[in-house]
Amino acid sequence: MTLSFGKLNNVASKYTEAFAAPLPPERRRAPSRPRPARSIGMVEEAAARGVKGGPPSEGDEEAPLSARLSLALLSLAPGRALLPLLPVAPASAGRRKMPNIKIFSGSSHPDLAQRVVDRLGIDLGKVVTKKFSNLETCVEIGESVRGEDVYIVQSGCGEINDNLMEMLIMINACKIASAARVTAVIPCFPYARQDKKDKEQVAYRPLSRAPISAKLVANMLSVAGADHIITMDLHASQIQGFFDIPVDNLYAEPAVLKWIRENIPEWGNSIIVSPDAGGAKRVTSIADRLNVEFALIHKERKKANEVASMVLVGDVKDRIAILVDDMADTCGTICHAAEKLMEAGATKVYAILTHGIFSGPAVTRINNACFEAVVVTNTIPQEQHMKESNKIQLIDVSNILAEAIRRTHNGESVSFLFNSVPL
Repeated sequence: MTLSFGKLNNVASKYTEAFAAPLPPERRRAPSRPRPARSIGMVEEAAARGVKGGPPSEGDEEAPLSARLSLALLSLAPGRALLPLLPVAPASAGRRKMPNIKIFSGSSHPDLAQRVVDRLGIDLGKVVTKKFSNLETCVEIGESVRGEDVYIVQSGCGEINDNLMEMLIMINACKIASAARVTAVIPCFPYARQDKKDKEQVAYRPLSRAPISAKLVANMLSVAGADHIITMDLHASQIQGFFDIPVDNLYAEPAVLKWIRENIPEWGNSIIVSPDAGGAKRVTSIADRLNVEFALIHKERKKANEVASMVLVGDVKDRIAILVDDMADTCGTICHAAEKLMEAGATKVYAILTHGIFSGPAVTRINNACFEAVVVTNTIPQEQHMKESNKIQLIDVSNILAEAIRRTHNGESVSFLFNSVPL
């Protein structure tokens, strides 16, 4: 049975007349509690969505059935104060295509944040960061975040303590401004190397007075109001357990595999090498994906940033050695490892690092070492380092972070990113 628009108008008119007629006093009931305005607003919104440019008129035979039904329902409540039907802006209006999301950048790595929003097709949120004369950090969020899904991009690099404090203040500012959810996007997690009580220099027993600073940072982020953490290649995976909130630890491995296949012509004759025993799991995963062998170097440290001795475990003779590590600070370890590999008969040596901190004499050591290339991701700004050394090359991971943000915002799984690079 088909119901024409003309018949629908007749039905609506009859119901309107029936409900508009006043009831006799004996049949009137006590006034009931008024219906919430949001229910009427929902009906109006449905009617507005059914047409282009505004509400349909009563004689509009071309109006969709849903909009005509909505008008009929609205006509059942004459005299009620209703909001006017408003036209709905098309989804393509303006640049912002993802609703209810705001992305803000801290001062540590604005270039990476800009790449992320460019990938998502939205604008970077307005925020002003400054310091008072006594060096206190001040943050002013320049737009409303009420009910929004907020992402704050701040990497653990540069002036780490100031940048960490700035991020905490930004998180708290958004939280108390009624943001629905605040996610801290931390490509390089600060204090990640202080994840356990270290050992003394001579007697190898736990040093009871050593701090576990990574746990302290996790507590600070949670107390500031962070609801979710997105990071990349944590120095130790157990740092995820320091949090009571969700943590997505992304991996640079898919991007590294892509770079190796595209930039090392003879990668089939390569061997993946870990500069320490702690990275054995990382290199075995990459070696399995490339179907090549792996080796590792056992090192002993006298103290932080100083290596005492190295022992190579594996055969690298007449092969291309690819050193893979999660981070390099002063580059003493990877430079000594490169020398050890060349002495063992490797034809070429590459180094691929997720976080290139490159503090102190790092760039000078890279220039003097026997590397074909030192490849790093842009979780940390590398523009100045690349000017100082032509051996340093860059892998852009902004597409991985942007896809993680998009999937998190839409409630999708991010496990796809553990093995694949977004197109």
